[in-house]
Amino acid sequence: MNKQDCKIYIVGAGVSGLIAATVLEKNGFSPVVIEATNRVGGRVKTDIVDGYQLDHGFQVLLSAYPAAKKYLNYETLDLQKFLPGASIFKNGKQEIIGDPIRNSSLLFSTLFARVGNFNDKFKILKLNNKLKKKTISEIFSDNEQTTLSYLKGLGFSLKIINDFFIPFFSGIFLENKLETSSRMFEFIYKMFGEGNATLPKGGIEEIPKQLVDNLKNTIFKYDTQVTSIDNREITLSNGLKLESDYIIVATEPSKFIKNLKNQSPNWQSCDTLYFETKNRNITKPIIGLIPVHDSLINNIFYHTSLETTLNSDKELLSVTVIDNQNLSNKAIIERVQRELRDYCNIDAIKFIKHYSIPMSLPKLDNLQYEMLPSETRLTETIFLAGDVQLNGSLNAAMIAGERAALGVLESM
Repeated sequence: MNKQDCKIYIVGAGVSGLIAATVLEKNGFSPVVIEATNRVGGRVKTDIVDGYQLDHGFQVLLSAYPAAKKYLNYETLDLQKFLPGASIFKNGKQEIIGDPIRNSSLLFSTLFARVGNFNDKFKILKLNNKLKKKTISEIFSDNEQTTLSYLKGLGFSLKIINDFFIPFFSGIFLENKLETSSRMFEFIYKMFGEGNATLPKGGIEEIPKQLVDNLKNTIFKYDTQVTSIDNREITLSNGLKLESDYIIVATEPSKFIKNLKNQSPNWQSCDTLYFETKNRNITKPIIGLIPVHDSLINNIFYHTSLETTLNSDKELLSVTVIDNQNLSNKAIIERVQRELRDYCNIDAIKFIKHYSIPMSLPKLDNLQYEMLPSETRLTETIFLAGDVQLNGSLNAAMIAGERAALGVLESM
């Protein structure tokens, strides 16, 4: 088959679909990407509202992700680094803890913070050292348990689990009971230890924008809804049918493909709200945590503590809510503003935007890091990509996209 005549369709222009297109282009093919929205990015998008960059949910790029280092140009992204730690708001006070080995400015605040005890801080250093030595393949071949039982097994006190680990990793896993696999905890913790949490200066959408800018022979069909996929045929919402040689589904596949077994995961949801404030009461580029049992807010971050492409004389604050307790949008906004005042002494003077994100992260069991290209193959002509195939991370989305494209190439 002539490479230029081969019809390969990719459904979904998220990061996984863009990586699949990248691999196919490098091998001489010209895929067609079908995207339901008006631009690339999937769940990785940034809006410009009132002169601010608003990411669709509080997201970071961990610079140590192996797949990200392979496919992204960090220098061009102009990555801005977070400090390795957190500011914890409790009992009307703010305590800052972090990794003083990686940033000496955090030494004294960490030593004297009333978060956990001295034994907990020693165990954190011990955990850092353990995971530096542990390979990613060893992490994902270990037996799974919940992150909560894993931390208890390491002997951490309930105080530091409740005050730090639960609010910090709830913001990453998007669930507040730490039921997420210990494999994911160890992997993310290792990535934090080996690199930095970062954000591109132009917002998180700079990542898919960079990927699409590098594509020269890929055709994009935006605002195009797929209703079904069957063997070599894609049916669009307008009734048009597209004939293909191969199809890569780089989005949740159960919407299009009938009778899928174990391919329709549950999803973690979250709400992200943005506010403009006059002042910034977390002076460092560090995440803020609220370890209060019944609080709506999980974490906060001043995006203006990092350099951004758009500048303002006021401050931009994002608030992440993991469990919205089925409140109305109006009630969520009012409750968040009250909690910001009560717990953090923050007056959110102007509400900007509320993102309700029902499909934020796939909820998966038996998490994997790798897969063979052949494992992405659903039928003779249909291949599956997306982080739902491995684990809920940007790194996994990239790996799955690469493997699906390699699966197509192998099948040829």
